[in-house]
Amino acid sequence: MENNIVDTVVSVRRVTKVTKGGKRFSFSAFVVSGDKQGKIGFASGKSREVSSAIAKATARARKKMIAIPLRGATITYPVLGQQGASKVLLRSASKGTGVIAGGAVRAIMEALGVKDVLAKSLGSANQQNVAKATLNALAKLRTPGHLARLRGKTVEELVRGSNVSAK
Repeated sequence: MENNIVDTVVSVRRVTKVTKGGKRFSFSAFVVSGDKQGKIGFASGKSREVSSAIAKATARARKKMIAIPLRGATITYPVLGQQGASKVLLRSASKGTGVIAGGAVRAIMEALGVKDVLAKSLGSANQQNVAKATLNALAKLRTPGHLARLRGKTVEELVRGSNVSAK
């Protein structure tokens, strides 16, 4: 299982701490990890070297992975996620559309295994908040079976009772 996990470095920042003896440089790395089959995690790591910051972030991201319900190569329904001043709108797309997203949202969708999705980032463009807003939106997704259990019905009753025509 460890072999098919994809790690994407979203950003690396140089952080400076000014001390009496001069400036101390360290690095902050932001990494997204996913198995391309519905599991995703992200984390940041700090260190004096770039490589160890990325290694720390990758280890934390793999440890904090969560499962997201998908419908084939897209998400099940439109959803909005928020974190701070960042908002991310995710909408399912028809087959062949591709990942219409940028930056952190694109990295998350590709690591998650979503091939067709429309995404719009609104508000603040802070990459970490955009990534957290994206995961917030994805965490709101539910499977038809889960929704049926919440409502005390079967999946067939949900489909029959909805205004979706069965053609």
